[in-house]
Amino acid sequence: MIINLTQHVASPEQRVAGVQDLPAEARECVIRLLTVDGLPSRDEIASRCADIAHLAASLASQDDRDDGTSGFATAAMIGGAPWMMRALEDALLDQGIEPIYAFSARESVDQPQPDGSVRKVAVFRHAGFVPAR
Repeated sequence: MIINLTQHVASPEQRVAGVQDLPAEARECVIRLLTVDGLPSRDEIASRCADIAHLAASLASQDDRDDGTSGFATAAMIGGAPWMMRALEDALLDQGIEPIYAFSARESVDQPQPDGSVRKVAVFRHAGFVPAR
């Protein structure tokens, strides 16, 4: 199982690949910890990341998951401010959880409009994971 520690819900393709979203209360906590409104100190970054990793470890070791199966999270999908990810990687590794990043293939889709113009839309499709280390 891969626990989702990003600010976004997992895509259907990511869920098929084993990503599990956090319960609502835990997700709100992670979003709050990932959101930094002012210039953070190293200590603040480390503290926020340690809190996320402890939360992930406590959730990752729960025997019963929302989908009715049981198991332990061995990895966490992460993403956010680049200056925070190294500290989050370290904090997760300290908890025995492998940090990984989602990789998306970007497709450009042309959508004809009623007025004859064409709208170009970028579509992101989950294509796998990249290990942090």
